[in-house]
Amino acid sequence: MFKITEGDFKNQIYGEESYLSNWPMLYILDNGKQAYIGESNHVKNRMSQHHNSLDKKIFDKVHFIYSSKFNQSVTFDYESKLIQYIAADELYEVRNKNAGMAEKEYYGKKEYDEKFQVLWRRLQREKIVKHSLEELENSDLFKYSPYKELNGDQRTAVEEIIGSLKQDGKQTIVVNGWPGSGKTIVAIFLLKYLRDSEEFKDKKIGFVVPQTSLRKTLKGIFKSIYGLRSSDVLSPSDVTKQFYDILLVDEAHRLHQYKNISYMGAFKKNCEKIGLTIESDELDWILHQCKCPVLFYDEMQVVGPSGIDVRRFHKKMEIEQTKRMISYYNLLTQMRVNGGNDYIAYVKNILSGNVREKKTFDKYEFKLMTDFKAFNQLMYQKEEEVQLVRMAAGYAWEWISKNDKTVYDIEIQGIKKQWNHCTEGWVHSSEAINEVGCIHSTQGYDLNYAFIILGEEIGYDPVSKSIIIRPQNYYDQNGKKTVEYEELKEYIQHIYYVLMTRGIRGSYLYVCDQELRKYISQYVDTV
Repeated sequence: MFKITEGDFKNQIYGEESYLSNWPMLYILDNGKQAYIGESNHVKNRMSQHHNSLDKKIFDKVHFIYSSKFNQSVTFDYESKLIQYIAADELYEVRNKNAGMAEKEYYGKKEYDEKFQVLWRRLQREKIVKHSLEELENSDLFKYSPYKELNGDQRTAVEEIIGSLKQDGKQTIVVNGWPGSGKTIVAIFLLKYLRDSEEFKDKKIGFVVPQTSLRKTLKGIFKSIYGLRSSDVLSPSDVTKQFYDILLVDEAHRLHQYKNISYMGAFKKNCEKIGLTIESDELDWILHQCKCPVLFYDEMQVVGPSGIDVRRFHKKMEIEQTKRMISYYNLLTQMRVNGGNDYIAYVKNILSGNVREKKTFDKYEFKLMTDFKAFNQLMYQKEEEVQLVRMAAGYAWEWISKNDKTVYDIEIQGIKKQWNHCTEGWVHSSEAINEVGCIHSTQGYDLNYAFIILGEEIGYDPVSKSIIIRPQNYYDQNGKKTVEYEELKEYIQHIYYVLMTRGIRGSYLYVCDQELRKYISQYVDTV
C-alpha cells in the first residue's frame, strides 16, 4: 500500500515518477540527526522551495511516502501523526514548528488510522524510525509533546490566548480544566509556539511547574525538543530571581502558601527578595514577577492546606482585575480517561456521596475488588499486558520505610507494600510496580490502569448516608495540622478524585472501610 523512496535533497535528484509532480504525498527530510516532516501535492516543487530556504540547508536526503489511496485530508492527518511520533521516537530531532497541529476529521478516518500502523511498521523496517507505536504512546515524551494534536476547545483557547498575547503585553490569563482535559498539553504547546514565533523571540518566557516530580520529567523532555530547553522549566522559587514577560504556570493550584510547608526559611527569603511579606504566596510571586501570567487551574485538585484553594484564587483574581485585564478559558473535553467527562463527574459524585444511580462506561474498566490478593495479581497482569500500571493510595499509612528500607508501610490481607521510594519520576522508575504511590508521586501523570486503595481515613456513615473521614488515620501531618474537619474532608476527597482520574483505560478500587465498600458497591461493579 505504501511506497517509500529516497531522494538526494542536496543535489536535487528525486526520480521521474509522475506522482512526484502531482499527487498528495508525505516526505521526511533528514541528515542523520535532524528531520523535518511535511506533505505536499507537488513534492518536487516543494523540494525546490525547501532547497532555497536557509533553515533547510542542513538536510541532505529526503524520504518520499506515496500511496495510491492518499488524498489531501489523509496526508494532512498523517503529517501531524508523523511529527508527533517521530519527535517521541528520538532517532531524529524534529525541526518542525507546531502551528497547525489539530485533530482532523474526514471520511474514512477510522480506516486510515488503522493503516497508519502499517505505514509505521514499514518505516521501522526502513530504519527511519526505531520504536513501536505502543512503546511511544507509553512514553512521557509522547504524552507531553508540544506536537500533540489539539481538540476543538484546546485549539480555540490556544488561538485566542496567542491573539491576546500579541495585542496586550500586560494581562492575566486563566485556563480552567478538569483532570485529563489537557491543561499541561496546552501549556507546553503554547510554550513551543511562542519559542518558534519571530514575534516573541525577544520575550523572556518561562514554564512554571510546582510539582517537583513533574518538573524533573519535563526538564528531561524539553532537552529533546528543538527550540525548548530544560532551563525553560522553572520552580516557583526560580521565578523570584528575575522578571518575565510571560509565565505559563502548570497546575497553579499546586502553588503554595506559607502554611504547613517544609521550606519556610527559603519561602521567607524569596518573599523578602521581591519585597513581599509571608502573607503572600507563590501565586503572588508569579503575579509580581511577570507582565503576563497564564495560569492553568483546577479547584478540585487542591489536596492540602498549603495549596491555592478556589476561595483564595478568586480573591487574588479580584485584586488582579483592578490592575490588568483578566481573560478566562475553559477546557471541557476529556483527553485522558476513556470514560470521558461522564466518568470524571461520576467519580466526583461518588466521593461526595451524591451519586443517585449506577453508571457503567463502555470504553472504561471501572471495578471494585474485595480480595486484595486478586487486586494485586491483576495489577501485575495488566502491567505485563500494557505497561504503565501503578498502585496508589491516600495517606492512610505512616511512611516508616522512609528511614528504614527493610520495613513495610502497608499490609492488607497479608500482602506487604512500601510507599513510593521517591517522588521525582516515580511513575517511570523500575521499583514503582512493587510500591504504592502517594498523591505527590502521581498527580500530573497518565497511567494505563490505576489500582487505587481507599484507606481507613475515609469511610461512610450508613445512618446519615454521607462520606466521613477519620483524621486519626490520616498520616500526612502537614496535610492536616491547622485544618478543621470539613476542610480536611475536602482535601481527602480531592486526593482520591485525582488518583481515580489517572487511568486511561480503567481504574480498579480496593476499599478498606466496610461501610464505604458497601456504599461504593451499589454504584461500581464488584469483581
